[in-house]
Amino acid sequence: MPVIRVQDRVAKLALDTVLEVVCTDPGVLIDIPAWCRINGHEVLETRDEGDQQIVILKVGEP
Repeated sequence: MPVIRVQDRVAKLALDTVLEVVCTDPGVLIDIPAWCRINGHEVLETRDEGDQQIVILKVGEP
């Protein structure tokens, strides 16, 4: 579900917008970067803070 929520949010954002995604699903540290590679977005940072996983991405061209 987090990837779908990110996809919906990114669709409403302008090119080069930076988005911070905070989740409790550890799978996002793999899933969101994979989705970004496929869809032309840039992952700026990923980190695991125990009960929260954070992915910071920059919106790119699809």
